[in-house]
Amino acid sequence: MRRISLKIIVIGSYSLITLGSCQNKETGSMTKRIDKLDAPIAAKKDSIITTHGHDRVDPYFWMRLTDDQKNEEQPDEHTQEVLDYLNAENDFTDRVMSHTEEFQEKLYDEIVGRIKQTDESVPYFKNEFWYYTRYEEGKEYPIYCRKKKTLEANEEVMLDANERAKGKDYYNASGLSVSPNNKILAFAEDFVSRRIYTYRFKNLETGEIYSDELTNLQPGGAWAKDNRTFFYTSKNEVSLLSEKIWRHELGSSSEVDVMVYNEKDPSYYIGVYKSKSDDYIIIYNSSTLVSDYQILKADNPTGSFKQFTPRGTKHEYSIEHFEDKFYIVTNRDAFNFRLMETPENATDESNWTEVITHREDVLLNGIDIFRDWMVLSERSNALTHLRIINQKTDEEHYLDFGEHAYVVYSSINTDFDTDILRFGYSSLTTPNSTIDYNMRTKEKDLKKQQEVIGGHDPSEYVTERLFATVRDGVKVPISLVYKKGMHRGSDTPMVLYAYGSYGSTIDPWFSSVRLSLLDRGFIWAIAHIRGGQSMGRQWYEDGKMFKKKNTFNDYVDCAKYLIAEEYTSPDHLYGQGGSAGGLLMGAVVNQAPELFNGIIAAVPFVDVVSTMLDETIPLTTNEFDEWGNPKNKDSYDYMLSYSPYDQVTNQDYPNMLVTTGLFDSQVQYWEPAKWVAKLRDIKTDDNILMMHTNMEAGHGGASGRFKRYKETALQYAFFLDLEGIGQEEMKD
Repeated sequence: MRRISLKIIVIGSYSLITLGSCQNKETGSMTKRIDKLDAPIAAKKDSIITTHGHDRVDPYFWMRLTDDQKNEEQPDEHTQEVLDYLNAENDFTDRVMSHTEEFQEKLYDEIVGRIKQTDESVPYFKNEFWYYTRYEEGKEYPIYCRKKKTLEANEEVMLDANERAKGKDYYNASGLSVSPNNKILAFAEDFVSRRIYTYRFKNLETGEIYSDELTNLQPGGAWAKDNRTFFYTSKNEVSLLSEKIWRHELGSSSEVDVMVYNEKDPSYYIGVYKSKSDDYIIIYNSSTLVSDYQILKADNPTGSFKQFTPRGTKHEYSIEHFEDKFYIVTNRDAFNFRLMETPENATDESNWTEVITHREDVLLNGIDIFRDWMVLSERSNALTHLRIINQKTDEEHYLDFGEHAYVVYSSINTDFDTDILRFGYSSLTTPNSTIDYNMRTKEKDLKKQQEVIGGHDPSEYVTERLFATVRDGVKVPISLVYKKGMHRGSDTPMVLYAYGSYGSTIDPWFSSVRLSLLDRGFIWAIAHIRGGQSMGRQWYEDGKMFKKKNTFNDYVDCAKYLIAEEYTSPDHLYGQGGSAGGLLMGAVVNQAPELFNGIIAAVPFVDVVSTMLDETIPLTTNEFDEWGNPKNKDSYDYMLSYSPYDQVTNQDYPNMLVTTGLFDSQVQYWEPAKWVAKLRDIKTDDNILMMHTNMEAGHGGASGRFKRYKETALQYAFFLDLEGIGQEEMKD
């Protein structure tokens, strides 16, 4: 058991910080500062946290509030002190950035002005209806629609999120699911931004919203074939982990719902969905290292779920039903995964037979099954690929795109009996595109490409793929994009973005938002560091647990490479990352602050040890196989050695902007708040340090289609102001 003893010592609350004007050495322009601002200095109330006989002094442990405290109409003294501190930080940020207010408005208008306000998705056909989502000018939220049998039919509005969001500070609809008879819509809503949803049901023929309300849920569910039974996932009320699967009968109280599955191991995420074939209800259980499935025929909703195959150790797999068999993408004896199949009535692993063998240099991400075709989603050499196989002739081919850096992915494919594959494509220069591909004739039909209002010519931008050799000899890919003809050298501003955790890969997507930086002379770069899966599964394994520091070292060495190759210099290099990428930013500025002029850390996971010791915090127990369990001393020592909050030291740090959300359930607001307080107390420079807390939102920031770009405009103004680039300055 870890022993925690608390000793409270009140040191003080506010101090006067003088920020002098700072000369930009390269451009000669003045980076604007505001003299004699009262920067909020948080009170120190030392908490001694003892683990494995080691004492950590945490002077800002007091900043933690419970959900109930955040929502109190009349906050107690402690709650008010925390809220006052967060608001004081917001006020400070507003004052520091006040000279950029007009510029922020210009950037916001510019960013939003590129977005087609009246827009809709490409319709897809399922069970007699065409489904699509559209947006109306001036409205923040989507409208979910359908048309029966033909696109010339009258539109049916299933759910207008704008109407549901009226009067709410935050709104998100998710997990929409239509019953097999096409008459009832199940939809989940979050009004707080803590990812705690309530399921409701709407009669699509009459417009009536039923009295059924299923609360404290995870979005995503499955209808049985009887059109009355709906399966859903509830969360633990403290940890917010998905925990139980329930069976609800429409028209009944949730109090009589039947629990059909209860996950006892808190290291697993769980959920429920319906197979593409519509024949099975499937419960999934997923930890960092293990997958597990329970299956039930969709025409037998009161039956018992059957385990697909006994739960193993270090076995990850996914399943897809087709006709009388299941296909399985598995890493059993296949580090980069292989494809197996098994009869639907004999799903135990002993019955699996191989379809596609394991390959050392290709990661198999997933499959799409058609009657005559199989499509493999693969990743190799830091790029995604689609491999098309004719199941009758075994002939195969890859789709080719002719760009250095891009992303391609299988889209919504609901029909088995078709030669048409719908896929999405994007690159750093090519807007997001939806394409229908005839796998037999090899013809592509561009159904839609993201329209950039005001125009966008991909040929006016250049994309590059570089490889930086890092300190242990590994070559790490870097994707770049910048304006053609732009001067490139040591005085060129660059944003180096990265994530590097959970096997999640930051692919080279197009962003119309990013044009506001590119058109002002910035290079945008993505470091495909270890911890993601850019170069296959080993890339992930080499950036987690006791190899986590590879993630940080890769990023630092990519920065050094770009500086050495004169793409930029420390006076003009900026780092950015969010969530686990915010952890990356925190570790990097402790290790190599001299490489950066500015850093943006969004919702940063920076108090690693304290969070991973607290199993009441959402996500903690699920992630012991990602970061380690600090209750084990070897993990504790290793995590402590890089934890950004614990490793803040007396040194100069770059200019920094930190963002968070009061209701964030993934990275609690107190992590960045404590980090900023400690940095301000200990750092030795007079560079800008700001924190912006969205007092109404959580991990994803503000809700709505456009509101979120207010924060983007603040972030871009921060970068541009440090470069001395004002609102009228654009590069040719």
